[in-house]
Amino acid sequence: MANLTRAETAAFLGAHDRFAILTHRRPDGDTLGSAAVLCRGLRQLGKCAFIVENPEITPKYAFLHEGLTKPAAEDGDTVICVDTASVNMLPACFADLPIVLRIDHHCTAQDFTPYALVDPDAAACGEIIYDVLCLMGITLDVPMANALYTAISTDTGCFRFSNTTAHTFCVAAECAKISSDLFDLNQIFFMKNSVARLRVQSYLTQNTQFLCDGKIALCALPLETERALGATEDDLDNITGFLRSFEGVEMAALLRQERDGRIKLSVRAVPGYDASAVCAKFGGGGHVGAAGANLSLPMEDAMQAVIEALPEI
Repeated sequence: MANLTRAETAAFLGAHDRFAILTHRRPDGDTLGSAAVLCRGLRQLGKCAFIVENPEITPKYAFLHEGLTKPAAEDGDTVICVDTASVNMLPACFADLPIVLRIDHHCTAQDFTPYALVDPDAAACGEIIYDVLCLMGITLDVPMANALYTAISTDTGCFRFSNTTAHTFCVAAECAKISSDLFDLNQIFFMKNSVARLRVQSYLTQNTQFLCDGKIALCALPLETERALGATEDDLDNITGFLRSFEGVEMAALLRQERDGRIKLSVRAVPGYDASAVCAKFGGGGHVGAAGANLSLPMEDAMQAVIEALPEI
């Protein structure tokens, strides 16, 4: 595998003309925003670029991909995935596609493509793509600025997380120069809660276990409970961060039951603790501050396995 610099990635993109862009499972603002920025940037340069439709995209983020998608990659497409650390993060319908290039910022990224641009120091994948497109001479327009702002703001918790850097703020400033929509985006992503999300938060407040003198918060959210509370994927977006918000908590872990019976583990941690180390014990990964994994166990057994994997704080 060839590890590319930003300049080498810009040259790679410049040498190809047709692109199909992939996003990961349970797509968040960074993978969706990054794909939209990359697609629009390549089109601005006269390339033929599309995002392959992700069956798991939710209504909250769907606006980002309007007019940019197609049902499947085609022969002759240069297939790229964004914000994807491993092939297991891709929807099943993408798993066999011949991915040539991945652009990512996960510290646990695996080698599964011939070419890669991976920068674990970037707060969001969107930052990396912005840098590459700038090298190619693109100019941000309003839809690109909105997509880029979505990518960097959601992956930094609206610039509150420890991964936020001076460069993150500089990219956000470029978005603010172009778009007057940032307040509206902040309303959507950070300032408004649905009634269903508030119900979920109430459930978590009442059912969370506190370990290590309150420094670790652990909770299970069964599928039947999600359904009873009327929660959608949008309502549950980054819900693990709510557990991390409890006073005194330095690491939070949430187990959610998926429709196929697997258990989705999400871990969040403050600086000084490693969420990815916990998830790596189950074949997962991510960032030091935020990571995930899948467990093929009944919920009760999964809870016990996670308790045993958590550090002594």
